[in-house]
Amino acid sequence: MTQAERKILVTSALPYANGSIHLGHLVEYIQTDVWVRFQKMRGHQCTYVCADDAHGTPIMLRAQREGITPDELVARIKEEHVADFAAFNINFDNFHSTHSEENRELASHIYTQLEKAGHIARRTIKQAYDPEKEMFLPDRFIKGTCPKCGAEDQYGDNCEACGATYSPTELKNAVSAVSGATPIEKESEHYFFKLGDFEQMLKEWIGHGHGTSSTIQPAIASKLGEWFEAGLQDWDISRDKPYFGFQIPGTEDKYFYVWLDAPIGYMASFKNLCDRTEGLNFDDYFARDSHTELYHFIGKDIAYFHTLFWPAMLEGAGYRKPTAVFCHGFLTVNGQKMSKSRGTFVNARTYLDHLDPEYLRYYFSAKLSDGIDDLDLNLDDFIARVNSDLVGKVVNIASRCAGFIKKRFDGKLSDTCSEPGLYNEFVEAGKTIADSYERREFGRAIRDIMALADKANVYIDEKQPWVIAKEEGKDQELHDICSTGINLFRVLMTYLAPVLPVMAEKVTDFLNLESMQWHNCAQPLTAHGINKFKPLMTRVEKDKVDAMLEASKEELAKMQEPATPTTGPLVDDPIAETINFDDFAKVDLRIARIAKAAHVEGADKLLQLTLDLGGETRNVFAGIKSAYKPEELEGKLTVMVANLAPRKMKFGLSEGMVLAAGPGGSDLFILNPDEGAEPGMKVK
Repeated sequence: MTQAERKILVTSALPYANGSIHLGHLVEYIQTDVWVRFQKMRGHQCTYVCADDAHGTPIMLRAQREGITPDELVARIKEEHVADFAAFNINFDNFHSTHSEENRELASHIYTQLEKAGHIARRTIKQAYDPEKEMFLPDRFIKGTCPKCGAEDQYGDNCEACGATYSPTELKNAVSAVSGATPIEKESEHYFFKLGDFEQMLKEWIGHGHGTSSTIQPAIASKLGEWFEAGLQDWDISRDKPYFGFQIPGTEDKYFYVWLDAPIGYMASFKNLCDRTEGLNFDDYFARDSHTELYHFIGKDIAYFHTLFWPAMLEGAGYRKPTAVFCHGFLTVNGQKMSKSRGTFVNARTYLDHLDPEYLRYYFSAKLSDGIDDLDLNLDDFIARVNSDLVGKVVNIASRCAGFIKKRFDGKLSDTCSEPGLYNEFVEAGKTIADSYERREFGRAIRDIMALADKANVYIDEKQPWVIAKEEGKDQELHDICSTGINLFRVLMTYLAPVLPVMAEKVTDFLNLESMQWHNCAQPLTAHGINKFKPLMTRVEKDKVDAMLEASKEELAKMQEPATPTTGPLVDDPIAETINFDDFAKVDLRIARIAKAAHVEGADKLLQLTLDLGGETRNVFAGIKSAYKPEELEGKLTVMVANLAPRKMKFGLSEGMVLAAGPGGSDLFILNPDEGAEPGMKVK
């Protein structure tokens, strides 16, 4: 297949439909989007699909806590994800959901094919079981004391303190993170994918390209070597009800484990697109003998699934395998793991409220390579690099030349290129830059582009058009210099277009172009009319970065506001450390009359209560909106923690806490004392 005939299908890992998109996620989606935009600019048929990963126990339990169905939850999260991706100009050709009919059909078909071929085994296993919730517990839903080092509050499969791995049965003082009950052991028949059947095939697929990174990167290949050395184990692909997912064909109470149907979601999203797009054929891309290209962009933490299970499943079911799997590292901020308390755990929407998404697209691209090293968002460097490179170098070229073209030459460029050598140098550099983009060496591409921007600025500095403009009889020289500057700027922006699509669109309007394609730079613009120059990008202001961090801290405080109570601890909230009686005795519980209750603008769960303690009033924000209307509360008595330290929240100062109980949602009850009680009375 020649370069011009390439047909490419690209995916990013599926975001989990249980939370918001944050800056760590965006490393991958920006990397993928830049690569796809580059391929399209080169004239290739490149299709980019993704979907929400919408199944699993966490989603089921969160929906229960919120008093909605899992379908309602995943639909709401998908809407949020789509809006955030669009704001960052992540240009999916299709964004679907694993909770779709296409995915159900494909997952069932692939499983059936694997079963027919003898790649599915059944055996009875013992699992931890929550006797209160009447459900089997995934390892991550069990908490307890590490059997190796004694660290408390550790997950059921590994210790984050010492790194030890173990089975949930070895965990000491184990409790269910769902209900707080002590798990028991219970037997259940499970279905296993026999991964070892594909060991030789996987070794050949991984080694394709003579050990180069054509299929996977060297660091990932090395890790896979360790897994082969340890032996490939059968993979448990079933879960017992209750479980939010697809039922396994031929069973009554077994469901596909989320990791089985999640990667199939790539196929399902593409099939959904094919069914709506004339000329796009699913089998052309996924048939075993397909000559199209298939690439997955993922984080290094899920390489095991994408480089072992996924190609083995495809092979066993009669489909083609990926052309390559590209892994990337994690995001750190200011050299440290993202932190909610420091405000560096930033959601996409919080960033968008304060900063231009093109800033982040550029900064990430400037630091991305084809390796799996972690990427650091150093905020001081972020400000300096964007301001220096984009505003100080690239935009500066156009702003220094455009005014003269518009005012002195009626907005028309010179009839000839006065610096063909310099222009051709810029065009020739495009070959190296294109090669860097192709190999995902975005940082190298950006460095080469900025080196060209420096040359363009040196050219303008040496020619000094602002001086020549004041001299008699030098109009043609001025015209040629500024036209050359505009043409060099056009080449630079063509090379930056995959990274900065919004700015590129503005430049397309400014330069009066039909489109911005890579090959169009072969010839300069001559005798060509341009439009009035408008500012293309403003500088990054430090106070806006600081405001973003502060807003992220406020988001954390909002997350920590009194949550809707449940029958037990939340999945994300381990059992708290034990306290002694003296600690408990410090809690001052008082009767309070609800003098006033009101909605809190911008808060989904909160009501603002004015509490009368019999001589003084307190302002308290309470997470009881799902159960009460403000007018139902006024005049009622309740119990509050009166000596809780005031806490500054996004909506104001909360001066205590109202006690409430119940399973959540509308079944939530504030503690209403006997009518004989008086405001201010101490509760004993």
